[in-house]
Amino acid sequence: MDIPKILLQKADEITEKLKIKHPELAPFFKGCFLNTIETTVTKLDDGGYFVITGDIPAMWLRDSASQLTHYIRYANEDENLKEIIRSVIARHAKFVCLDPYANAFNAVPNSKSHKDETDFSHELIWERKYEVDSLCASLYLAHQYYNETLDTSIFTEEFHEMMWKIVDVFKKEQNHFKNSTYYFNRTDCPTIDTLPNEGKGNDVLYTGMTWSGFRPSDDRCLYGYLVPSNMMAVCALKKAAQMANEGYEDTKLESECRSLAFDIDEGIKEHGVYDHDSYGKIFVYETDGMGNMLLMDDANSPSLLSAPYLGYVKPDNEIYQNTRRFILSHNNPWYFEGAVAKGIGSPHTGTDKIWHISLTMQALTSTDPEEIKECIRMLTTTHAGAYLMHESFNKNDDTDFTRPWFAWANSLFAELMIRLAEE
Repeated sequence: MDIPKILLQKADEITEKLKIKHPELAPFFKGCFLNTIETTVTKLDDGGYFVITGDIPAMWLRDSASQLTHYIRYANEDENLKEIIRSVIARHAKFVCLDPYANAFNAVPNSKSHKDETDFSHELIWERKYEVDSLCASLYLAHQYYNETLDTSIFTEEFHEMMWKIVDVFKKEQNHFKNSTYYFNRTDCPTIDTLPNEGKGNDVLYTGMTWSGFRPSDDRCLYGYLVPSNMMAVCALKKAAQMANEGYEDTKLESECRSLAFDIDEGIKEHGVYDHDSYGKIFVYETDGMGNMLLMDDANSPSLLSAPYLGYVKPDNEIYQNTRRFILSHNNPWYFEGAVAKGIGSPHTGTDKIWHISLTMQALTSTDPEEIKECIRMLTTTHAGAYLMHESFNKNDDTDFTRPWFAWANSLFAELMIRLAEE
């Protein structure tokens, strides 16, 4: 596939800027910046484009959106790039309309997908772990592209249907046990890969928030209301409201989006905040509306750390700052400090593994130049000689890592480097 010329041009231009402003980052930029377009984007026989995550041959809604985010700012300068992003937006709409509960899809129908017990199946579905952030990602991608280009051609009938489906699912999952038919059972697997209670998940009460079966790590939720994903849903629904208005003049959909965003936000404020003895009011990671809550953060975005990046709060928000101090400490069970780095990991990769995504997000959401400098140091010294990002690495030995080919981590790091070069 031909790489859009603007991306090759920017790879060289920004590398030169980094040589002056941040010379330690310059050797990383071109490889990380181009990783998505060089290794994960394929043109299919139908003329559209398909984006894999890297070492898994499927297209995750969340990952594919995040992998393209750092390119959108250049879309107006290259018609080829616009065509690729438009095509991926259209493919998201196709997939969500097929099944809004699936998180990952195949390029073409095949029988190689996960064979799980659930209430719907199709050979285009790779995996059917319902994750709130997957649907949000489709809205974020389209909204960013539209605001950058004002290209109304993305507002097709299928995209319109997708927005309605997302609203309907989010509303239905506010009362998961009453209204939803979704269940998910996987056998012969770790417990984090399947849902308890006959595939319905642990019990929850109504909070206003919308239920999620799984986290952005693809691990199951312990308690059904995943606060970072609900934060993302609040922002995504507001973006959808704008697109409903400007793309379709659909005042009913716009109103539904804004009303639902309000309800979810109120749910976060009432049930997603905990008064901690040492840190004051902090956001919780998960809750069930029955008094149970999980005080932690996970490396995968959306995370509590990423709340300003998502657009949910300003970086100086008091509750966020309290939360940030909590999750970047040993009070967060998934925060690790070792010989080569300190940062947030994930139950997905186990004890003592720090994620490059979380180190990059820490820098993207920081207002402290020294903290950003320290994150850059850790990012540029824990790549095991690859000059590319990995999924996770051992806190004491960066040559002990998971996933050598993980495009999302490279794209996010490229976004940080672009910001640093352009500031």
